[in-house]
Amino acid sequence: MTQDVSGKHERIDVGPLTFDVVLAGGAQARPVLLLHGFPETARSWDLVSARLVAAGLRTIAPNQRGYSTGARPDGADQYGVAHLVADAVGIIDALGLSEVDVVGHDWGSVVAWHLAGWHPDRVRTLTAVSVPHPAAFGWALRNDADQQRRSEYIKLFRQEGKAEQVLLADGAKRLRAVFSDGVPAELVDEHVRVLSEPGALTAALNWYRATSRDMRELGDVTVPTTYVWSTEDGALGRAGALRCGDHVAAPYRFVQLEGVSHWIPEEAPDALAEAVLQSPR
Repeated sequence: MTQDVSGKHERIDVGPLTFDVVLAGGAQARPVLLLHGFPETARSWDLVSARLVAAGLRTIAPNQRGYSTGARPDGADQYGVAHLVADAVGIIDALGLSEVDVVGHDWGSVVAWHLAGWHPDRVRTLTAVSVPHPAAFGWALRNDADQQRRSEYIKLFRQEGKAEQVLLADGAKRLRAVFSDGVPAELVDEHVRVLSEPGALTAALNWYRATSRDMRELGDVTVPTTYVWSTEDGALGRAGALRCGDHVAAPYRFVQLEGVSHWIPEEAPDALAEAVLQSPR
């Protein structure tokens, strides 16, 4: 069984939306914003958060737009990256914080890159996990056959109705199969429970469906950055990973985790927490 490190659960209003947020650590400690990916929830950070709090930090892990029951607007156009970044800024503002360390995994990494790029004054350091800088990923998607093969699943995710049916059929069998054996069963259960709520999976998939409408060109990031990539990631290949640093105009560190799958926060919490703690300044 995983340790109960769920922290304090609060609801934070950002405009008309209400986000479920897990807070852990001392209120005066250095804050770290943890942004989850698909198809996960804030609970994906439990094991990493416990280690960061033990090191004296404060963690803030929201269920992002679509994952929080009170932040599930209709329409794919409500899930573009500009909305997602504005949500993160709104949560930071609501907590009265001027700047935070930001850690994002998978789609949370995409949000984190844009947050650091558009609001560098609010980001002390960036730790991007799995997904490299969008320009590096875009290059790989256009030019690298291996990355093109790895990203084939996105075509299904963009098909409204069909993707939901496929992923939720037979007790969400295919949704559960997305996760590796290294993700604790109780965390998989929690992720699936949330995404099985009415409208939740559609909202989460809308992140993919909005990309062609709202994903913008992002320039070089100018905050100290760590990029963490794992060699057994089935979705993100080496070509984009190796080009990530070309788009960081600040101290940069590349951490490669051997033998770890895409699900780094759950499978390798010690290594990821250490990467955050050792972020370049």
